[in-house]
Amino acid sequence: MSKESLLPLLMAHVLEHGMGQASLRPLAKAAGTSDRMLIYHFGTKEGLLKDLLGHIAGTYALLLDAAIAGSAPPATRSELLARILAQFGDPAMEPFMRLWWEIVGGSARGSPGFRAAAQAMVDKLVVWLEAQMPAGDPDPAGGARFLLAAIEGTAMLAAVGHLETAQQGLLAGGLLPS
Repeated sequence: MSKESLLPLLMAHVLEHGMGQASLRPLAKAAGTSDRMLIYHFGTKEGLLKDLLGHIAGTYALLLDAAIAGSAPPATRSELLARILAQFGDPAMEPFMRLWWEIVGGSARGSPGFRAAAQAMVDKLVVWLEAQMPAGDPDPAGGARFLLAAIEGTAMLAAVGHLETAQQGLLAGGLLPS
């Protein structure tokens, strides 16, 4: 098995079972290999988790790419935001969101490795969002960060049962088309 062939198997395990089951033995079992082979391919457990979370973030971005692709690129930030937020109810996205909140919680608790993982994933999302910004946007980097804050705030409110509160706030602030 190669590193590239292991990552999808490891991702499926972590998306189903969470980071609590991301120790070497359960991961190796899920991938049909040994913990020593995982270390051989990834160097260290930290290297494995870094590569795995990077793979998960990349897969999430590809799913978003496919989901928000319309007949034309978004003409405005609001249109881009609406396309992204429309994915909140998609069952294919739910495992990624559960994992994200687990990583955020671990980061908030100061659990080893979680802050670095969260930062790396946010860095990837910012780059992805910058690439999605409408043509002619006056500040794609700033706009991407602005949208990320709106998306994450909406995701947090949705996670606690207040998606409608977030949507009303975005409408009131002119961030979503009415």
